[in-house]
Amino acid sequence: MTATLMLRLASVVSMLLAAGHTLGGRRSWSPIGESEGLTAMRTFRFDVAGVNRSYLEFYLGFGYSLSVFLAMQAIVLWQVGTLARTDRIQARPLIVTFLLASIASGIVSWKFIFPVPVYFGAAITACLGLALVAGR
Repeated sequence: MTATLMLRLASVVSMLLAAGHTLGGRRSWSPIGESEGLTAMRTFRFDVAGVNRSYLEFYLGFGYSLSVFLAMQAIVLWQVGTLARTDRIQARPLIVTFLLASIASGIVSWKFIFPVPVYFGAAITACLGLALVAGR
């Protein structure tokens, strides 16, 4: 087990999470199907900062933004894996930063979202923790 291998594994898991997050939000999705809540999100519109948006558009926009950041995380973790191979001292602060963010994200997912993102986040967190240990 090397830090590079663990970071590459975290990168792949992050990209899978980004893909799943994007595919899951392609439509007006609801775990219970069409509901009064989803209809209200789609139909209630308001003006903000010069544009007219619905709650659903904000919801989808934030979701797609999260997908972009998950993909960016995957790319940067791959790059940090390369750095860890050549300069582990420079890689450590980056690994710690991603590890702490992953832990915080896991707590938020556990409290507010459903289990699947928690599982992916736990896998990423475990890989980051192992990369930190392996990079010593």
